[in-house]
Amino acid sequence: MRLLMAVLVGLSVVAVAEAASPPAPDPVITAALAKVSAERLKSDDAKLVGFGTRNTFSEKLANGRGVFAARSWIADRFREIAKTSHGRMTVAYDSYVQKADGKRVARDVEISSVVATLEGDEPGGRTYVMSSHYDSRNSDNADVTQDAPGADDNGSGTAAVIEAARVMADLPTHATLVFATYDAEEQGLLGSAHHAAALKTAGMDVQGDLNNDIIGASVGDQGEKNPGLVRIFSEAIPMGSDPARVNGIGNENDSPSRELARYAQEIGDRYQTDFHGELIFRADRFLRGGDHLSFNAVGYPAIRFVEPVETFSHQHQNVRTENGIEYGDLAKFMDFDYLARVTRYNVAVLASLAMGPGRPDSVAVLTRALDNKTQLTWTRVPGAVGYEVVRRKTTDAIWTETTDVGDVTAATLPYSKDNWLFAVRAVDAAGHRGVPTFPVPLR
Repeated sequence: MRLLMAVLVGLSVVAVAEAASPPAPDPVITAALAKVSAERLKSDDAKLVGFGTRNTFSEKLANGRGVFAARSWIADRFREIAKTSHGRMTVAYDSYVQKADGKRVARDVEISSVVATLEGDEPGGRTYVMSSHYDSRNSDNADVTQDAPGADDNGSGTAAVIEAARVMADLPTHATLVFATYDAEEQGLLGSAHHAAALKTAGMDVQGDLNNDIIGASVGDQGEKNPGLVRIFSEAIPMGSDPARVNGIGNENDSPSRELARYAQEIGDRYQTDFHGELIFRADRFLRGGDHLSFNAVGYPAIRFVEPVETFSHQHQNVRTENGIEYGDLAKFMDFDYLARVTRYNVAVLASLAMGPGRPDSVAVLTRALDNKTQLTWTRVPGAVGYEVVRRKTTDAIWTETTDVGDVTAATLPYSKDNWLFAVRAVDAAGHRGVPTFPVPLR
């Protein structure tokens, strides 16, 4: 890095360096990415399809068919993976009885998600979740008779979560990682809502959920080929936000979820230079919603990965052919090399989050004076050896400039707080960057 300018820190002026280039990929993370197997993803997806239906109401089916047969198999896969984790991974069901609601839940039913937890070395510290849903449906959301293969929706996401757990089980992490496969997403995000609420009640410091739902097809409904792209959805303004604390300071595009999305794109693109994340600045697609919304609903940052162009005749459909159109969510429409790329993207992001520092708390921009500078303050992050201030023009989508301010908790930069947007992120001794925190105004 080269010396570029002087930045005021506290009452003194210190020389700092403008970050000239991004840090090199961590070889430990690179090695984990190399372990991701398209063949294993294909095998796991085929196994999930083989349960015939994973409809939430198929819990009592026998002969290896139904959602609970799939649940048992997923738990067994996690338990095998846990043997390689040196005692750090535990596997559990998150179960409860959902009462009939006269809408999507036609009768009382047991909802049962499968959750594998890999403990980090920060006692009571940060937690990150990689999630999917393992239930499926066909044209009738309550039909347990006909097949609901769910190869892409969401065998793809479930296979990715299992594979990520496998390649990360022996990874040294500071943060705790949760690998979750949820039941009853198709009934209204029921499994994830129950789990996210339980995490919130327990006071867990969940700093991000990476939700994967429909990530296995690289060809769109018009034959478009998209082997090098995945969409990343994120909410703009958290639920319950005070409009007065949003509209006046220009942070309508800087929710914690949106910062997580920018981080995911930056890290994922760095580790796979031929594969890219596309930021979609909305919480989810129209008429659809994924399990990340359950985390948003309780105040946790969360994002969703989804393939670039969906083919809706392959989702929520009975398997059939009509007027020359083949309907149904079948494995023949999947691209498992593409699914492996999306899985690697997730692993790169999740490992970087868990091995690096957390986000700074109490980040503030001081607004006591009319001037053309920007004074920022924040609190220290465990494990950080320094901090960077990132900034962008108010019309830019991503952070474009970085200033290394050193191991301090306050800095004054010679850029107008009226003209730029800023955030602060922590840096550890290995060069890992954390998720930036957007400041609140403080007079």
